[in-house]
Amino acid sequence: MNNEPENKPFGDAARPDGLTPASDRLLQQLQERQQELDLLDITFDHTGGFVNPGLSTNDSVNYINGKLSLDSPAKTDIGCEELGAIRAVDFLGSGYTKTVLKAALPQGLFVALKSVNHQGTDMRLCMEDFQDSQGCHELVSFKLRKEIVLLRRLQHPNIVELKGQCQDSALVGGITAVLEQGMPLQMIQLLQSPWEERFRVCLGLVRLLQYLSRSPLGSIALLDFQPRQFVMVSGELKLTDLDDASIQEPACQEDSDCLLQFPHRNFTLRCSPSRICEGLNEMRNLYNAYRYFFTYLLPHQAPPLLEPLIHQIMNSTGDLRQGINETLVAFEEVLHMYKSGLHLENLPPLITRDYAVLKGMRSVANMEYRCWPSYNQQGCVLSVHSAREAALICNSHPQCTSFSLSSEKTWTGRLLASFRSGFSHLVPDVNSAVYMRRVKASGAVL
Repeated sequence: MNNEPENKPFGDAARPDGLTPASDRLLQQLQERQQELDLLDITFDHTGGFVNPGLSTNDSVNYINGKLSLDSPAKTDIGCEELGAIRAVDFLGSGYTKTVLKAALPQGLFVALKSVNHQGTDMRLCMEDFQDSQGCHELVSFKLRKEIVLLRRLQHPNIVELKGQCQDSALVGGITAVLEQGMPLQMIQLLQSPWEERFRVCLGLVRLLQYLSRSPLGSIALLDFQPRQFVMVSGELKLTDLDDASIQEPACQEDSDCLLQFPHRNFTLRCSPSRICEGLNEMRNLYNAYRYFFTYLLPHQAPPLLEPLIHQIMNSTGDLRQGINETLVAFEEVLHMYKSGLHLENLPPLITRDYAVLKGMRSVANMEYRCWPSYNQQGCVLSVHSAREAALICNSHPQCTSFSLSSEKTWTGRLLASFRSGFSHLVPDVNSAVYMRRVKASGAVL
C-alpha cells in the first residue's frame, strides 16, 4: 500500500468547488468579455451552453456554443447549414486572433470566412496560462463574436458587409463569420496608383469616420488603427476588423485625463461637465487617418489647382484644428471641384485648336510611352475632365503627339485619356475620338 500523501491542491488552490485558481481566472475573463458584449445590448440563445456573467464559483463551467441574436438584427443569408456547401479555395491571411479564408459559394460568388486562429498568438498565450483548450477557444472567440455584433449593428458603405455567421461548433468547428471578400490593402501599390484613386481611399475613410463619430452605438474609436484593418472592394476602402473598437469615451476628472498620445504629437481635450472626454474617440480616429493615410496618399501628384485645398486639409487634420464634420466638408469640396472641372476654369478655351479631331475613330499599332501615375502601367492613361485638360497634359509631355478619349470613365465620372507618341493607322470606333497635334510646315509639332 502506498502511504505517500496524494498530490492534492493546498492553500489557495484548495477550493471546495474543485476549481483551481487558473480556471477561476479563466472564468473571470470569460465573464468580463461577456460584460463587454452586454454593453452592445447583446442576448444569446442559451441552447448550446453559455457562460453567465452572474455565474457563481460553485456552478459548473459551460462554454458558449449558442447562436448570437440581436434585438434588431440585420438580415444575413448564410448560416450554419449553408456553410456546409461552401468550399474554401485560398488562404487570405491570419493574425493574433483570426484566420481568413477565401471561399466559393455554390453560385460561383466568393466570400471571406473568418474564424478563430487556433495557432495564433492569443490562443498560445491563453494555453500557457490556463491549459484549457476549450476554455481558451471560447475566450479567444469573443473578439470574433464582438466583431459580428458590430458588423450587424453598423451599416456603412465603407464597412465590409456581413453576409452570414454560424456559431455551431459541431458543424464548422466554432464561430465563423461570412464577409464580402476584399483584397488586403497594399499601401505600396496604392502609392503607385493615380491621385484620383488615392483620394477615393481617403474620402471613403473620412466618410467612415464621420459615421463612427455618431454611430447607433455612440462614438466609436478604432484602437488598432492600421492599414491592415482595411480591405479594398471594387476600388472602395472598407473596414474589416472591428474587434478592437471601443464604444465608450474615456471618463475624466480634469483636462489632463483627456490626453491623446501619439509617437510625435500629443493633444489634450477638455473634460466635459459630465466628466467625459467628449470627442476623444473622434479625434483619435482623425489623427490616425492623417498619419497613416493622408500623409502618404493625399498631397503627392495632386492636381496643381487643388493643392491649396489639399494643404488646408493636411494642416487642419495634422494639428487637429477641426473635427471630422469639418474635415468631411473640405473633402467633399475637393471632390466637387474635381468632378465639375471648376479647378480648370482658367484654362485657355482654345487650347484644343492645335489638335485635329477625328471622332468615331480609334488609333491602332500605337507607339506608347509611359508616364506616372498611369491607369495602365505599360502606357500613359490618365483621367481628364475634358479634351481641354487632355490637351494641356499632352502639351506638357514632350513625346506626346496625340491622345484619344473613349466612353470609359472613372468613379468620379471623368474620362480616361490615352496619350501616345504616335500610331500607324486608324479604325472606326463610335465610342472613341482621336486628337492629333497639328504639324507646322517645317514638320515640327506645334
